[in-house]
Amino acid sequence: MNIDSRRRPVARGEADAGRTVLVSNRVALPGETQTGGLAVALAAAMEDGPGLWLGWSGRMASDARLPLARTRAGRLEYALLDLPADEFDAYYHGFANRVLWPLFHYRIDLVDYHREHHEAWWRVNRRFAEALAGQLRPDDTVWVHDYHLIPLGQCLRELGIDNRIGFFLHIPMPPPDVLSALPVHRRLLGALACYDLAGFQTRTDLDNYLHALRQHEIRAQGRSGAFPIGIDVEAIVACAQSDEARTAERDLRASLSGRRLAIGVDRLDYSKGLPERFRAFERHLESGAPSAGQLTYLQIAPPSRIQVPEYQEVRRELEGLAGHINGRHAKPEWTPIRYVNDSFPQSMLAGFHRTAAIGLITPLRDGMNLVAKEYLAAQSPLDPGVLVLSRFAGAAEELTEALLVNPHDADAVADAIDAAARMPLRERQDRWHALMAKLRGNDVGHWARGFLDRLRNGGDARDPVKALPGMRAGALAGVTAP
Repeated sequence: MNIDSRRRPVARGEADAGRTVLVSNRVALPGETQTGGLAVALAAAMEDGPGLWLGWSGRMASDARLPLARTRAGRLEYALLDLPADEFDAYYHGFANRVLWPLFHYRIDLVDYHREHHEAWWRVNRRFAEALAGQLRPDDTVWVHDYHLIPLGQCLRELGIDNRIGFFLHIPMPPPDVLSALPVHRRLLGALACYDLAGFQTRTDLDNYLHALRQHEIRAQGRSGAFPIGIDVEAIVACAQSDEARTAERDLRASLSGRRLAIGVDRLDYSKGLPERFRAFERHLESGAPSAGQLTYLQIAPPSRIQVPEYQEVRRELEGLAGHINGRHAKPEWTPIRYVNDSFPQSMLAGFHRTAAIGLITPLRDGMNLVAKEYLAAQSPLDPGVLVLSRFAGAAEELTEALLVNPHDADAVADAIDAAARMPLRERQDRWHALMAKLRGNDVGHWARGFLDRLRNGGDARDPVKALPGMRAGALAGVTAP
């Protein structure tokens, strides 16, 4: 295929614009309420433009070669691609979310691999590549996002695209022994190795990637680095002081009858450790600590991927646990756990967070967890709450002043809840100020600029993989299908 003939003609002066071209499975369209961390972060990172954002339209079509749907907001253009229903189901539900999601979150036991789903994943990535190739200008920088689109860089190279192409993985990168459970792990690693820059959330994720390349003697064609994603700190601070947030805070506080609030906000997902968190809160209730009867725990858990059996099982388990715990410990005037399966606007969430004396963020494994950062940014400087954070969230590498816990240890989490409830004001303020300094020093704009500057200009990246000891020189291995 001659890609040059498919490119849109470049108007005079446009080539010098150097657009940022984002590609992700879904697009955060202007005016839509965004709840996912990736969508919110990318929307904030792209506010200044100029840019193009390409992704799936959310629609199914028998012919994915239909013209792209387009819209524009300011200097940012959106291009939306329809996908055939059967290919989308195998690509998204089959491979991305029943193979890669559990595998990358260290849940080998939940991986449901089928060769035809893997092949559909590649076909859909080729469709993305073909759609994108016709939109690119010579000076565009392409930034591909997350596990759905790992092969996209390789597919673009195969079409003759020589623009700078970077990739960022928003979820954890598993260690080589976990990754090798995937029958096609060498092909996946080879696809990652095609990018000019491969970015990961934490140093642990980066090291896992480098060790996997070394173990399989795969040479990266580009560089790699750790780029912990941030939030729009000042936007959350302002949101928490808005009229909507203040109303939500006032109403929620009035409903507590003088008790204090612990809050968790998580997608309904087995990686979030919600059953373990419920059991830890029950252990706190049973501990006899003075704070045990003085806390109400609000868990907001919007359903996601409801057609996946494992998610249905988590929902049933949580409903059972909430009923069991409340049945044992509730009083006529107090329900210990409020369990809500719903989404709320950012302004209301900011008000809820500001109300909460304790933020409970205890995933079993998480790439970063931006909710932990949003909880901190929403706090009042005069009376900030305390973050109880899983050691296995990527945010734990940065947020060391939080109370870090092992989510598998119910007693330790219960102890941390009590410690957070009893923490003196001065210590809470000291911890919060230290954490906020980190959030402001690495907000979403810093994250985006840091990655794109590294992608465009090289900069202070980690040494290329080819410099690792024991790496065999030669052509890239593991890229083509066996």
